[in-house]
Order: sequence, then structure tokens, then C-alpha cells
Amino acid sequence: MSGLRDSLDLIRMVRPEAGTAAIDHEIQAERANSLSAAERRVIKAIAGFKTGDDREHWLAEAREAVWGYFVQRELIGFRRHTEVIADLGIPGEVLNGLGARPK
Repeated sequence: MSGLRDSLDLIRMVRPEAGTAAIDHEIQAERANSLSAAERRVIKAIAGFKTGDDREHWLAEAREAVWGYFVQRELIGFRRHTEVIADLGIPGEVLNGLGARPK
């Protein structure tokens, strides 16, 4: 066991970034999974909103989902949302109420 530890210590001395590469990779994978889950929630909420059934419920759900999705994107470093608004077909009515909390 100490042989492995010595090898890892040697690798870190030669290439210090190698010690954090694995955890950095896991963090990136978690970010991608989280963003993907947020996008799926947006797609589901917008589909429900566009059906016209229980419109107020789906409008609130869509606004909350889009808000969370935008926050996730910004945390990763994506600041512009214009393209995803078009790609996902996010209605203006949803965008107009982002961040607002229902009574």
C-alpha cells in the first residue's frame, strides 16, 4: 500500500495537477449531470404549459424550472441564454415572470 502512496506522491511532485485531475473530472461530470437534469425539467414544464391544461400551475412550474436552469448555466460560466431560449422554445410569458414568487 505504501508503494502506491509513494508513486502517487512522486507523480504529484512531477505533475502537481495530476493530484486533482480525478476530482476535477468528477466535478465537471456532476455539473453536466445537474445542467442536464435542469434542462429536462424545463422541457417538461414548457410542454405542460403549452398543452393549455392547468395553465397557471404549468406557468409557475415553467418559470421556476427556467430560473433554476439559468442559475445552473451561470454557475458553470454560461452568461448568455438567448440561444437556449430559442432552442427550447421558452415562451415570453414564462420569461417575463422569472424570479417572481407566487403568493
